[in-house]
Amino acid sequence: MRNRVLKNAGWIIGCQIIQSMIRLVIGLMTARYLGPAGYGVISYAASVAAFVTPIMQIGFRNTLVKELVDEPGQEGRILGSALIMNMISAVLCIIGSVSFVMLVHAGERETVIVCALYSLSLLFQAAETMQYWFQARLLSRYSSVAALAAYSAVSVYKIWLLVTKKDVVWFALSVGIEYLLLSLLLLLLYVKAGGQRLCVDWHTGKKLLSRSKYYILPALMVMAFQHTDRIMIRLMIGERETGFYAAAITCVGMSSFVFSAILDSARPVILEEKQRNPALYERRIIQLYSIITCLSVAQSVGMTLLARPLVCLLYGAEYAETAGILAVAVWYVAFGYFGSVRNIWILAENKQKYLSAINGAGVLANILLNLCLIPLWGATGAAVASVITQFFTNVIVGFICKPMAESNRLMIRGLHPRVLLELLDTAIHRR
Repeated sequence: MRNRVLKNAGWIIGCQIIQSMIRLVIGLMTARYLGPAGYGVISYAASVAAFVTPIMQIGFRNTLVKELVDEPGQEGRILGSALIMNMISAVLCIIGSVSFVMLVHAGERETVIVCALYSLSLLFQAAETMQYWFQARLLSRYSSVAALAAYSAVSVYKIWLLVTKKDVVWFALSVGIEYLLLSLLLLLLYVKAGGQRLCVDWHTGKKLLSRSKYYILPALMVMAFQHTDRIMIRLMIGERETGFYAAAITCVGMSSFVFSAILDSARPVILEEKQRNPALYERRIIQLYSIITCLSVAQSVGMTLLARPLVCLLYGAEYAETAGILAVAVWYVAFGYFGSVRNIWILAENKQKYLSAINGAGVLANILLNLCLIPLWGATGAAVASVITQFFTNVIVGFICKPMAESNRLMIRGLHPRVLLELLDTAIHRR
């Protein structure tokens, strides 16, 4: 079983790394071609669609694997019911997001068309439900390869768009095409792998929704955290600034797979130590805080010093204004990943009930800060708002909210240089 789990995880991580590298290269080429204004329109459409994605998913991504593991004999009924519910939700989300854009951007034909085409991806994304069957069966190599194949095909499509110099509307179709291809591949692989015949049962659907509905609001708050700034920049100051900001955030996220790999590797170890050795469990969290702090500060210092040459190298001189935004935005990385470490602690301590309040406070703070700072400093103001929000949510809230105080204590201990030196000494002696 352990080997199967490791192989399954290896396929997921390996395909995600390859896909991330392709996405970065194609994204940079697209940003250079479209320019800040066109890239801003696409980024805005992506944020609008992402904002309603948790509603479309109705919490199934958090519960469906467990349902399939607990009731393998009902997998066809469970998957079929979840799939149709996701598709109904997707249609409603498409109508809602397009109506919002038409109301807010009346008369801006290109923005409305791009957002409408981009939102179609929600319907095909609903069929991603099938991937949870592969996860439950520890067959993620199939779904991971399918996702990589779909994105590779879309990358060829985007290169064709670049070569033939198509306008931004054509690029808006790319995400929908990607999810359509992925959906077809997942359905084909599901049948080939011997999956049960899909069927719809509303009683099963109602039962699934009753267990997953609690995850909708926290997921919506996470999306609000990630995309409110881009939506507010577009509404308050325009497309070009949205493009500059999106480029800066892309640069910040280039190393995210490193942090994700560290966190994903540490999570099961920490959770296991919680049951087996409480003292070692506490030490592991302190060490994780130390590693995250060291890496994030190194990245922040490096990108701050090299912001302008890095932006010019990746995006070209047209995106020069992105450098100032990047030099500020990169500093939210440390505080953001403090929250990721704290979430592992929250899971180990069974304190998930506090997540909605914490995320809600962060979203509210982010909106208020953006309202104040974007008119003053433009997109750079949004970057400042993000840094302050992450610091408030993942550090200050821990001092205000008593149930989170223990996590802050561990975080402070992890900031001591001695912890990192001990880790380095251990690594050297193991060699």
